[in-house]
Amino acid sequence: MSPNRHVAILAYDQLCMFEFGIAVEVFGLPRPEFADLGWYTYEIVGIEPGPYRSTGGISIDAPYALDRLADAGLIVVPGWRGAKTPVPEPLLQALRAAHDRGARIATLCSGVFVPARAGLLDGRRATTHWRYAETLRAECPAVTVEPDILYVEDGTLLTAAGSAAGIDLCLHIVRQDFGRDVANQVARRLVLPAHRDGGQAQFIARPVARERVGRLSALLDLMRERVNENWTIARMADAAALSERTLIRHFRDATGQSPLNWLIAERVERCKELLEDGELPLDAIAEAAGFQSQETLRHHFRTRLGVSPAAYRRSFGAAA
Repeated sequence: MSPNRHVAILAYDQLCMFEFGIAVEVFGLPRPEFADLGWYTYEIVGIEPGPYRSTGGISIDAPYALDRLADAGLIVVPGWRGAKTPVPEPLLQALRAAHDRGARIATLCSGVFVPARAGLLDGRRATTHWRYAETLRAECPAVTVEPDILYVEDGTLLTAAGSAAGIDLCLHIVRQDFGRDVANQVARRLVLPAHRDGGQAQFIARPVARERVGRLSALLDLMRERVNENWTIARMADAAALSERTLIRHFRDATGQSPLNWLIAERVERCKELLEDGELPLDAIAEAAGFQSQETLRHHFRTRLGVSPAAYRRSFGAAA
């Protein structure tokens, strides 16, 4: 029996247009070069009576209704209209039925809240955009939320993090279904790297302090300016004119991290900037960021981002 390559891409009012476009681009674009492989067919399935408007006011036509999910081997949920917005019961029922018969369900960004509210992710691993991770954890405590990575596959349920990570997940599905060479061709047409592993970290811009007032604000700025210097707790406390215990408490209140973890994060950020901007050798970058050796830099970089400095430079450097 040949595999079911029919894809249903959900549409709804207040549609997340970028995520929707990703799914259509990967699974709906005509690809005659793959016709002999049994390439995907697809339908746009509306979850309720229209009209459907996307972000930006664009109107979308969805010619098929939820009963079409019964024929789909893959259902793509391209975002959702609000992390706390209820999901219509007919959609929840249709997804449960599709899951029971073995269909794959893939969610992009905030789309994770749809199968989560259907109970399909209970006891399973999932990810979403880092902005929604805590909301998902609070709203759906039975889901094991992995907030730092690009995508998660747990059985027939696949979830992607931030919007662009949806491309990585879709390419992962193509790679599973048709092999590496075909996925690489699709990636080249998108002018994208062929493969970012699901376990790779979301590249989140430097977090700002929760509170930018008082003595700690000046200290954070000073430490960023001199991130390569030796910052002990005693030196931090002296610079902020606080006791060490008070400093640690204020640090957690302002940043959500210990002073050491915040400093390591800032040093990794400095490494990212240097890797992106030029061709400095790794030992010079380690010194400029305050790491004592290349080995220490590599350890913290991989621990926090899931990739090596060299791989990061290949993806984000000036010549990338």
